Amino acid sequence: MQFTAFNDGKELARWLAKDVAGELSSAVSERGSALLAVSGGNTPLQFFRELSAIDIDWSKICVTLADERFVPPDSGRSNQRLVTLELLQHKAARAHFLPLYADAEIGTSVAEAEKALAEHLPVDVIVLGMGTDGHTASLFPGSEGLREAADPKGERLLMAVDAPGAAEPRITVTLPVIAGARTQYLHIEGAEKREVFETAQEAGDPGQAPIGFVLEHCPDLKVVWAK
Repeated sequence: MQFTAFNDGKELARWLAKDVAGELSSAVSERGSALLAVSGGNTPLQFFRELSAIDIDWSKICVTLADERFVPPDSGRSNQRLVTLELLQHKAARAHFLPLYADAEIGTSVAEAEKALAEHLPVDVIVLGMGTDGHTASLFPGSEGLREAADPKGERLLMAVDAPGAAEPRITVTLPVIAGARTQYLHIEGAEKREVFETAQEAGDPGQAPIGFVLEHCPDLKVVWAK
C-alpha cells in the first residue's frame, strides 16, 4: 500500500487527476482502450473537474461507477448525473459511459449492467471513496449481502444491496471487481476519515468497516489523503 498526504484537497485533486490520466493513457497505448470506475459524493468533485480538463484520448476510455443509487439519472441523488455534470465535460466529454441503472426492476438492471461490464473487464483504474462508517462503494457495515459482495472468490460482478437508512437500494461492484482492477486508488479527506482508515487497518473484522476488505485484498492500493 502507498499512502500519500496532501496539504489540501485542491493539491490532492491535481495530483490524482494527473496520475489517473497517466494510467489511462498507458492502458490505451498498451491495450487500445481503458475502463475507469469512479465513486460519487462530494469528495471527488474537484478531482473530476481536474481530470476532465486533461487532454488524453478520451474517445477510447469508458467510464463507469463503483456504485449507484437505484434512482433515475435525472435525480439529484444519481451518481450517473453527478459524473455526467462534473467529469464527462470538456476534454472528457468524448468518453463513453457505462451506467449501472436501467429503467427496469433492480434485478434486471443488475443483470444488464453486469453483462455490459463483463465485456470491459478488468477495470484499468478504480477510484474509491470511503464514508465515516468505513463503507466503500456500497459495501456497508452490517448490511445484508455484505459477505457475499465482499467474497474475494465470489463470481458476481455487481450486486443489489440496501444502504442502512437510505430510501432506495443501491447497485455496487463487488470485491473481485475492485481487487481485479489494474490500479486502485482510495481518495479520502479530513481528520475523521483518516482516523477511520487507520482503525480499519488494525481491525480484526472488516465487516465492521468494509474498507478493510479492500485493504486486505488490494496490496498495491494507492491511498491519497488531504487534511
